[in-house]
Amino acid sequence: MRVPVELSKAYRLLNHGPTVLISAEYGIQRNAMACAWAMPLDFEPPKVAVVIDRNTFTRGLVESSGRLAISVPCVAQARLVTLLGTHSGHEQDKLAAYGVQVLDEPLAQSPLIAGCVAWLDCVLIRRPEIEQAHDLFLAEVTHAWARTRVFSNGRWHFDTANDSLRTLHHVAGGHYFATGQEVDGHH
Repeated sequence: MRVPVELSKAYRLLNHGPTVLISAEYGIQRNAMACAWAMPLDFEPPKVAVVIDRNTFTRGLVESSGRLAISVPCVAQARLVTLLGTHSGHEQDKLAAYGVQVLDEPLAQSPLIAGCVAWLDCVLIRRPEIEQAHDLFLAEVTHAWARTRVFSNGRWHFDTANDSLRTLHHVAGGHYFATGQEVDGHH
């Protein structure tokens, strides 16, 4: 089940450094791409930073629409993440080609990728100088959701869920680590 996440806790959806999917749409075009460089940037209002290479089709959609979504995929989606990260939307409609389903979420203004464990819908904070110089995009999170099976009460709990729901951490060439065992630093 997908439930809203308080915006003041939205940073926790990315704080552990997962590989994410960046998606956007403009007009009738939409696309998604894998992104290993995404991070929370601020608490209130919640902000994120993502690196989107200038050669990607998704970047043009983000720049044109002024919006993007971040979906946090899981182990069960590793092949899809690799496909979305190694093929270009310039060549084909990747969502159609790979049978990617998009969630029916009325509050989302960019496509949210189904099967993921968390989602952040965002509006760009335009900083053309850093976008051009560093491919770095800043965005404010306007809505966030998570799958209750692995995120509730403001925190992840992978240890009580199926391992296929653990998030991915890209290491290179289509290889990932899955989020590991929780360690309690209070004891």
